[in-house]
Amino acid sequence: MSEPASASASTSASASASAPASAPTPVLSVSPVSLPVPGRPVDLQLRVSAPVTGDGLPVLLLSHGQGHSNHLSSLNGYAPLANYWAAHGFVVIQPTHLSSRTLSLPADTPGAPMFWRSRAEDMTHVLDQLDAVEAAVPQLAGRLDRGRVAVAGHSMGGHTASLLLGARLTDPDDGMEVDLTEPRIKAGVLLAGPGRGGDALTPTVTENWPFFTTTDYSKMATPTLVVAGDEDDSAHLTVNGPDWHADPYILAPGPKSLLTLFGAGHGLGGISGYDVAETTDENPERVATVQRLTWAYLRTQLYPGDPAWRAACEALAAEAEPLGRVESK
Repeated sequence: MSEPASASASTSASASASAPASAPTPVLSVSPVSLPVPGRPVDLQLRVSAPVTGDGLPVLLLSHGQGHSNHLSSLNGYAPLANYWAAHGFVVIQPTHLSSRTLSLPADTPGAPMFWRSRAEDMTHVLDQLDAVEAAVPQLAGRLDRGRVAVAGHSMGGHTASLLLGARLTDPDDGMEVDLTEPRIKAGVLLAGPGRGGDALTPTVTENWPFFTTTDYSKMATPTLVVAGDEDDSAHLTVNGPDWHADPYILAPGPKSLLTLFGAGHGLGGISGYDVAETTDENPERVATVQRLTWAYLRTQLYPGDPAWRAACEALAAEAEPLGRVESK
């Protein structure tokens, strides 16, 4: 199923009016693209969104969260981000992880219910099979720059992205440290991702999702932008309030940047879909800020010397009533 190119382009255009980016390009979006993965209960299904023109396009892997909706946590979610990034030059690849409600896997499937390891491995499988991805999407063959790869993830997807960027944890089943760092990924964005484990977690998390308890950001060396809402208390996950979502910035080594969004909850204004009912802080201007700041960060990280990130930060700070602030280390 493909979204109309004109719809993707016009949406991105309205959201990027103040972005330090070129004019948006119409977007071609194709799904599902199915990749066979030995041992996986079902094929790995993807949505691939790309600008209809341009060559040497960087690749951006997008990991969905684990919200209440049936389809946002799948390849069908996060259109505000996927459309914008694709309209501004990225090939955006969105997998449906095994944790998605759309798959309705049995409760006793190994790795259930969160499939934390499989989620990260999905991204490695995608990179291993980029030839198949190119072949499955009309007009895409030969247009990817495989040396410029980034990852982004929201909420549980932020946890997935952090593992690929170098974060570690201890597998609660065997007590072994897990390193899923993906060296082909050169930069990342964590959107309302989880913070540290230990005493920062609620008893519910410790009991039901013990893999969260040992999250360690001290070796997450890949350049990363952490995006956090200052009203995202996530009380079902942490006792530390909104500051918890800034932990990946605080606890990881540089280079890192932190975008704190004022008044933002876990939905960061509505990034998981257009007019999503579960968004408690719906704010199109906030979504536009996330769009242009994340794009600019990745653009500069993948193309050193590109001024997009500096320009975006200066534009944010110059607003009469800034929607957020940026700090870096």
